[in-house]
Amino acid sequence: MDKNIPQKFESLSELHKVFGLKKPLHPLVSFINIKDIKINPDELSPTMMLNFYKVAYKTDLCSQARYGQNYYDFGEGGLVFTAPNQVFESPNNKANSGYLLFFHPDLLLSYPLAKKIKEYGFFSYTTNEALHLSEKEKETILSVFTIIEEELNNRIDDFSQDVMIAQIELLLSYSNRFYKRQFITRKAVNHSLLEKFEETLNDYFNNSALLEQGIPTVNFLAEKLNISPSYLSDLLRSLTGHGTQQHIHQKLNTLAKEKLSTTQLSISEIAYELGFEHPQSFSKFFKKMTKKTPLEFRESFN
Repeated sequence: MDKNIPQKFESLSELHKVFGLKKPLHPLVSFINIKDIKINPDELSPTMMLNFYKVAYKTDLCSQARYGQNYYDFGEGGLVFTAPNQVFESPNNKANSGYLLFFHPDLLLSYPLAKKIKEYGFFSYTTNEALHLSEKEKETILSVFTIIEEELNNRIDDFSQDVMIAQIELLLSYSNRFYKRQFITRKAVNHSLLEKFEETLNDYFNNSALLEQGIPTVNFLAEKLNISPSYLSDLLRSLTGHGTQQHIHQKLNTLAKEKLSTTQLSISEIAYELGFEHPQSFSKFFKKMTKKTPLEFRESFN
């Protein structure tokens, strides 16, 4: 086994075997108490990749994930979400208490959740962007876990899949609500991130980066701020009502209007200075933003 390559698991049965557990009770859903995991280090790489979704509740998240020293999260543990085919660190036998919920995308087929689940951006967040729960929120999440566990242990029948998917959707809805609360309770640090984002964006547009590298991407800005692209967009949307891409477009639009109204540069020259490869792309972008072509805007302004 090459320890430098993430170990990929195609099925829950494979995962249970390496975790030292009995075969899963359902081929597409598994609920595990972390204390029951007994891993043979020789059978697991430092990183792993799953072919299914993972929702992990861990009691020690506050000691693992912190943004800074100017605020504190709740101390009731928290949730980390992982989508299929994402690489993450493998667990070990020293892990603290908590629970792991795994479910395969095939479980959701023919259900609305199969499409809706892609709207939950927190499946792309990193560990240091985990959802930290209050005592009451923890009770809510654990009550949903309990129902899923009971379904798996006692009621595998024609209704089991409907019930489990309903509970998974409820779990994700609660998580979405609690993340919105977290954006609010982390107001100070989030506004600090907003300031850093605006500063990074302004620096990019005020130097020669547009000419050399083109229009900045969401991934580029997120990397500069050391947070995931999904978390950045959700954070900005919670604070300003607009995602990262919209902020980039608004900045471009403001600069375009400025150049059209205060310079004699041609449309092609402005497009080039703003990082567009083709004038047609700039004209299409500008009309979408303002309902006018660049030339119409210049003429109406004059």
